[in-house]
Amino acid sequence: MYVPSYLQLYNKGQLLRKVKETTDLLKECSLCPRQCAVDRLHNEKGFCQTGRKAKVASYNAHFGEEAPLVGRFGSGTIFFSFCNLGCSFCQNYEISHLGEGIEMEAKDLAAIMIALQNKGCHNINLVTPTHVVPQILEALLLAIEHDLHIPIVYNSGGYERAETLKLLEGIIDIYMPDFKFWDKKWADRYCSASDYREMAVNAFKEMYAQVGDLKIDKNGIAERGLLVRHLVMPRGIAGTKDIMEFLSKEISDNTYVNVMDQYRPCGTAYQDEYLNNRISGEEYSMALKWTHDAGLKRLDQRPGHRFLFRI
Repeated sequence: MYVPSYLQLYNKGQLLRKVKETTDLLKECSLCPRQCAVDRLHNEKGFCQTGRKAKVASYNAHFGEEAPLVGRFGSGTIFFSFCNLGCSFCQNYEISHLGEGIEMEAKDLAAIMIALQNKGCHNINLVTPTHVVPQILEALLLAIEHDLHIPIVYNSGGYERAETLKLLEGIIDIYMPDFKFWDKKWADRYCSASDYREMAVNAFKEMYAQVGDLKIDKNGIAERGLLVRHLVMPRGIAGTKDIMEFLSKEISDNTYVNVMDQYRPCGTAYQDEYLNNRISGEEYSMALKWTHDAGLKRLDQRPGHRFLFRI
């Protein structure tokens, strides 16, 4: 039976040190590439609009995630309010931009983790966790004391500081970042993050160095490793071809990838000439061709995906 890496840290007495190190970053917040330098310990708020406490929008056993996460009983997702990236087209706009949800103490967040485990969920799936890493670790410490023992999934937009990720080594079992844009023009236009590619490239390399290729048990359930998401965007603005070549050549040609076809105009996307339509079948087919041409073969396959391209 797989033993999550955070239990090993906890048993060595090292997890508490990680909590302190990440919490110190809140004093002049430098958790993410925005580096707002606000004092979140005293509830000052920067780009992510989050102070000392994490805010949770919802939590549940989710069956719409990637196949190795869902299994029979679902992925235990916890959706955190607000975000450090803030894509204008976000499909969870009410959560990421408007901040729907309630603030929680560490004990409440820990109780959610235990409740999801008790439901039979195969993992704890932290959705947009980047801006609340210290709060998550505080809760994790308490949850372990109540027998949390399933893998932790770090489900992010890929806009990370490698320095923060290094503090998570030995804690996260499964990294699941999205690689959103290759061209800084589009990252700046839709996320106000012209350095997105630079930060994502360094982050992906750090994540892979920590956990390696995705490992799946005999029942088809993910235990540890890197799982990459990529949302295909209209008119090729995501840079799918370049992203897939990067993953294959600089990360691993054994990378597990979910090439997602579900883009739809959300948030303020209707106001943008490039984003106000869904992608076409031809656009998705080409994205799959680029993925295969790059040498990536481990593609997530779920009902509803339009797998039009065949080798």
